[in-house]
Amino acid sequence: MAASATLHCLTGCAIGELIGVTIGTTAGFAPRGTVLLAAILSFVSGYGVSTRPIMKAGLPFIKALRLVFAADTVSILTMTVVDNLIMLTVPGALDKNLAHPIYWISRFISLTAAFVAAYPVNLYLLNRGKGHAITHKYHDS
Repeated sequence: MAASATLHCLTGCAIGELIGVTIGTTAGFAPRGTVLLAAILSFVSGYGVSTRPIMKAGLPFIKALRLVFAADTVSILTMTVVDNLIMLTVPGALDKNLAHPIYWISRFISLTAAFVAAYPVNLYLLNRGKGHAITHKYHDS
């Protein structure tokens, strides 16, 4: 279950990260501005990916969002920090050309590292009945 929760979280985070980096590099933002935008969007998309199925299970938007905020924030934060630290430290990873292989190699490494870093966090939370454990019952509805 920890691997599934981590992969679910990674999907939401990656969507925001990729959109943020695409916008930031296309608009000519400095690397730190691009990373800030990507980090913000990773939280938005991460919460969105988790909130939608809970709302489909019958919870109103605000209650679903509060539940997701409590369940996913630590995991999203872990992934976002690891992902963006790697992207900032790899030379050329945030250059303006998203078609360059160094961007995609760096992205693969950073997202893999984010998964590896967040897995024990999610495992710890699940073992204590927190994190995705508090939303799991809504995913089975």
